[in-house]
This record gives sequence, structure tokens and C-alpha cells, in this order.
Amino acid sequence: MSDADLIVRIAARGDGVTADGRHVAMSAPGDRLLPDGSLEHGPDHVAPICRHVPDCGGCQLQHLSDRALTDYVRDRVAGALAGQGVTAGEIAAPHVSPPRTRRRASLRVLKLGKRVQIGFSEQGSHRLVDLKQCEVLEPRLFALIEPLRALFAKMLPDRRPGEVDLALLDQGVDVVLGGLEASSLAQTEALLAFASDHGLARLMLRDEHDAMTLWEPEPATVRFGDVAVGFPPRAFLQATQDGEAALIEEVRLALGEAAMVADLFSGLGTFALSLANDVANRKVYAAEAARDLVMALQSAGNRLPGRIFPEHRDLFRRPLVPRELDRFDAVILDPPRAGAREQVKELASARTPLIAYVSCNPASFARDAAALIESGYTLTRVKPVGQFRWSTHVELVGTFRR
Repeated sequence: MSDADLIVRIAARGDGVTADGRHVAMSAPGDRLLPDGSLEHGPDHVAPICRHVPDCGGCQLQHLSDRALTDYVRDRVAGALAGQGVTAGEIAAPHVSPPRTRRRASLRVLKLGKRVQIGFSEQGSHRLVDLKQCEVLEPRLFALIEPLRALFAKMLPDRRPGEVDLALLDQGVDVVLGGLEASSLAQTEALLAFASDHGLARLMLRDEHDAMTLWEPEPATVRFGDVAVGFPPRAFLQATQDGEAALIEEVRLALGEAAMVADLFSGLGTFALSLANDVANRKVYAAEAARDLVMALQSAGNRLPGRIFPEHRDLFRRPLVPRELDRFDAVILDPPRAGAREQVKELASARTPLIAYVSCNPASFARDAAALIESGYTLTRVKPVGQFRWSTHVELVGTFRR
């Protein structure tokens, strides 16, 4: 056999790649591609523990050993940087979230006669995988799958799609349902009984335009640092608590003693609230385009008087310009998957000494990193974070210094 048949790495989309460049689905580094197209498994190929692999689109990499999965998370970041000609001073050891720690999920629902399917989409398809097992969801979320199936069986019209958004908050599980109605007393009572029986933090119904709260015994909140923030329906929340902690700790390491900090694309204040009290005189300006998130952060920030200064601002249309950026000792940048091209252009022209760039897309990060480095920044350290265990979705924190 030739070494050309050996699987040497995992590509960005999860396929194994042989030494001569062929892509092989469901293979691991150290596997060998045989002449008949089958695989001879190596030491880093393990048996998937979920019955829905490989159909479910959530876990493309469950056949990798822990070592190979950790290597993939690191290599995913290193490969994206190399593709843009970017060199990091250090790529730190990756953090990978353990199984059964995902604290948020969006599920699809479909009723076909008496049968109700609920779960994720198949990989590369709109077909629904009817969940009977899930090794990534936090147990309190997964425990609601069968009760939700029964609820939709009673209340969802036949062949009508439904949706479920789950998030684990301070008070328990937040549930937002789509496709159901509470137009009668009986329907409302059934939904309230469901919320009470399962000890939900909140139960909401939503349509195309709005979400209606049916059950919320006490205000639904999520805690960052010592501060509880009101949680708007379907607001962004880091996928796992341990992954969030890893990102926060890496940003904390980057900021050091920085006193004047800008948190751009701040969301609910994951970083602003968690890091505001680290330094005695630290002040954090927080810019966010979503008005409901800004209002929640404003309310929470009132518990840290003189520390948090939120602004409702669309940074794609109105990024901070150099004269504004130059007031800060450090900038935290946490944009959506597309990156922060407009804001990076302004940072490239500013004198801000430190940027902690939190990214959920190594490719857009690498593109933005190349622009910052060209303007005089040095990428001193990158920390890869795999919150979405067994998936190809990788996050990171990059530290840039002038």
C-alpha cells in the first residue's frame, strides 16, 4: 500500500484528506483508504456514540478520538491563518467543550398524521432527524424532547411545521414555541400546565412578528460575572458555559490592566459585564445594534454604576472611527460570522494599542487579521475554542498589539 492512501488531516468541512489530496467522508487521521473504497481504521478512529451519526447535521466528527478532535480545532484555526499568510506568535492549547453541555438549541418540528418528528436537519439536507438520542445537548434540554413531542402531537395541525428554541437560563429552561396557537382557553391551559409540570423558566409563543409570554414565574435572566441580565426571547447566548468561560478568560488575559475598554458587538454584555470589575477604575463602552439587547444591558449595567456605557449603534453602517477608538486602551471585537470588515478598516487607521478579537469563523477572522497586521498590528496569540463539540464550527480569541 502507498502512503498516498493514508488520511493525514481533516478538512474544514469535516472530510478526511489523503496524502495525495482525496477527500473521504467519516475518516480520521491515521485511517487508510483501501482499493475497494473502504477504510482501514487507525488509532484515532472511534465508534460514534450516537445512533443518529452520520445523518444528523450536528455532529460531523463524532468518529474522531478526543486527541484527533482537539487537533482538528487547532488545525482549523491554523489552516485559516495560513490561507491568508498570517502568522500568530502563539496558538494556545484548544479548549473543547465536553459532551452534553450545549445549553441552547433550535429544533424543527413536523407533524405527519399521528407522528411528530422533532430534531435537527440532516447534514446537507432539509430532511428532519427525529431525535431519540443527543450527546451534545445539556440533559435538562434533552429531557424536554419527548414532552414537547407529546405537546405538539395534541396542538400542531397536521403537516404544519413547528419550531422550538431552548436556552438554559438562571431559572431553568427557556422555551419559545413556533407554529402553535393559544386562541382558546383550553389551548392556553394546556400550555400553562406544560410549563408548570416541567418547571420552565419561561414559555413563549411566537409568530412571524412577535413573541408572547405565557409563563414566567420570575424574570428570566442569564448571569455574566456577578450581574444577572434580563434575557430577551431568542437572544444570543454562547453555546456552552465552559466555552463562554474559556473565551472570557482569554479576553481577560489579553486586556490585562486596560482601564478604558470598548466592547464592540457587545450583545447582552458577555464580556462587558464579566470583565468590568477586574480593574478598579475600568470603564467599558458597549456598542450593539439590537435594541432589545442594548436595553437589557443598560438595565444590568445600572448595577455597576460608572462602569458600563451602552450605546445602540450599528457598527456595520456606523463603525467607530479613529478619533473615537483612540480614546480606548483596548477594544474587544466580537462580530457575527461575516466578520467586521468595516470596523477593522477603522481600527487599522487608529492607534488603539490592543484588540481582543473574538470570532466564530476562522476564515473571516483570518481575513480581518491580515488587514490589521498590514496596518502595523502583531497577532501575538490565538486561543481556539470548540464549543460545538464534534462539529466543524470553531471559535477563537485573537490578541493583536501595536
